[in-house]
Amino acid sequence: MKKLGVRILVILAMLSTSLSVSAASLAATIGVNVLLNKDIDASVLKELGSLGTVLNVIKEVDGLTMRIKANQLSKIQALPYVLAASPDAERNGAPIDTVAATDFSSGLSTWDQDAINVINGSTRSVAYDGTGVYVAVLDTGLVDAWRQYFPQERIAEEYAIAFGGGGGETGNVSTQKNKWEHDQNSHGTHVTSSILGFKAGANLYNGAAPLATIIPVKVLNQNGSGWSSVIAAGILYVASLKVGPLAGSPVVINMSLGGSRLDPLEKAAIDYAISVGVIIVASAGNEGEAGMGYPGAYEPVISVAASGWVGEWTSSSWWKGNVPDPTNPLDFYITDFSSREKSGQDLDVTAPGSWILGPYQVNSGQTAYYFLGGTSMSSPHVAGIVALMAQKLPSLTATQAETILEASAIALPAGSRTITNPDGSTTVISWGNDASGSGIITADAALLNTY
Repeated sequence: MKKLGVRILVILAMLSTSLSVSAASLAATIGVNVLLNKDIDASVLKELGSLGTVLNVIKEVDGLTMRIKANQLSKIQALPYVLAASPDAERNGAPIDTVAATDFSSGLSTWDQDAINVINGSTRSVAYDGTGVYVAVLDTGLVDAWRQYFPQERIAEEYAIAFGGGGGETGNVSTQKNKWEHDQNSHGTHVTSSILGFKAGANLYNGAAPLATIIPVKVLNQNGSGWSSVIAAGILYVASLKVGPLAGSPVVINMSLGGSRLDPLEKAAIDYAISVGVIIVASAGNEGEAGMGYPGAYEPVISVAASGWVGEWTSSSWWKGNVPDPTNPLDFYITDFSSREKSGQDLDVTAPGSWILGPYQVNSGQTAYYFLGGTSMSSPHVAGIVALMAQKLPSLTATQAETILEASAIALPAGSRTITNPDGSTTVISWGNDASGSGIITADAALLNTY
């Protein structure tokens, strides 16, 4: 009987603790994104204001952000004019791995640019270079030393911007005009280098679309993470440029970032941007068999998986090696980290995302170059190809671009490859048919089908 009493007391104590934790959780302050099925007016703001604090009103998509107690979320979701309401979703753009690059003695091409067939040695393999096309890189911004890597005229400083805030305690999404060029993370700088190319000492390395104009839009913080409300603000900002000063120019967005679920406000922002003519490319995610990240998995977005080359690390200068053209699928593999397509998700194409060389500073103010691996690195290759397509066909739409890319891709079906590791050992990497979308994309094939 005594033992039973002890057990009852323990159970009661556990229940009490559980209820306390649950109560604390319900009382926690969270940031939420709300999408309405009607225009936002004073009566809506008044009622929502009684349930929390309205932070940002986004009239373009009939949405807003709020700071509320968690126990108020269900009340907001039940309102007849609320289409959707959910906690602000976390987004991350961190790469998978880094290895310092030490040899920049010669060469103007890297394996990944050769793999997408935009350059062979020092010669462009395609007739287009991105002239007249704007590519907004929604990421961490650029490092202070960006002018040492990129031509100043290729960065649209007049449109560059930083967004901050979002999520829980901070809540309010704000703009910070000059913070975009003071990044301490380097993720956005490396991503930009795959589109434009970069300078390393006396050498110039070509990119997918070297004469495109980059719009740095900082939506991730110095740790490479952020919130879907901030991503939505960045997307809508780019859309405002497309309907405003850039109305006569093709505009592409690259988002090398993602999270586990699609936020309704972010979805609405994507839909709106696409409706006004913006083409959006995003990374598939680095979660392997766990499935794709969002917004990449959302169907209207052009999503990109990460491939590697079987020639990696086979010599000291492999990264300058010549990848056979046209691309032979037997030369490539799908990385083990690249997210696989699950039910309800949409994976479009594959591009180089393993051991991609570019500027990546680990010490502020000190130029440095690293190999990075991640679908963050594969996405800008495709964004660059889309820029070439849009240069050829300025009226190109998001739907057309996705259709052309999928039709032009070289199938990379389920298989296995033996690859060489940096230490000289070998690894067998295998993947299924859910890993590569329509297959490997090259610029020449995509351009051939763009008309």
